[in-house]
Amino acid sequence: MKILALDTTAKVASVAVLEDGRALAEYSVDNGLTQSELILPMAEDILKKLKLEFSDIELYAVTTGPGSFTGVRIGVSLVKGLAFGRSTPIVEVSTLEALAENISPLDGILVPCMDARRGEVYNALFTSDGECVTRLTDDRAISLDRLAAELSEYGADRKIYLSGDGYGVARRRLLANGLKIEATPPLLINENAASVGRVAYRKFLSRSSVSDLELSPSYLRLPQAERERLEKEKSPDRS
Repeated sequence: MKILALDTTAKVASVAVLEDGRALAEYSVDNGLTQSELILPMAEDILKKLKLEFSDIELYAVTTGPGSFTGVRIGVSLVKGLAFGRSTPIVEVSTLEALAENISPLDGILVPCMDARRGEVYNALFTSDGECVTRLTDDRAISLDRLAAELSEYGADRKIYLSGDGYGVARRRLLANGLKIEATPPLLINENAASVGRVAYRKFLSRSSVSDLELSPSYLRLPQAERERLEKEKSPDRS
């Protein structure tokens, strides 16, 4: 099964083509351009190098969030367009689950973190024995201090590994809270479409897929502009 996997939820744009669970090629770019400028040309280029067409793709995999609201919309919209009229199945993948897949060979507590600003991260906790990954929590937006308190309950005998674009800010705060955080290999920190594809393939085998009409983003919370509007509406009129 040929799989085209995309991740546009953070600053790194990433595309991969897999055959079943094996990555044939991966292409990631982190140069400050918007995802809308990058992702389709990247997909076209990687398919061309593999001598494939979009019509050869049998499964689309895309991260549906959490992450950048604009980035999530770009990835979801592109896959909707590519799959439209083809009846090609799509697997929705949590960005956090894909980030946990990045570091799944590491034995310990896996802590994917995406920077949600204001002292919070998008996060979920997983555990790995180096081979099998088990989810411990749902995806959520959580304060770094609360996350530190949660992780402290697992005890000092479990190693803790971080991944995601919140790696730096989360590591600093968790260390400041007295936790011991292992250094994650740099190549495993950022979003990686090959990990998206591997997660998607497992989900597809367990009959978890959607159509282009059913595909939808998962934001976890409202965009900042909408949150600010609601906060202003709740504030007493000072005029």
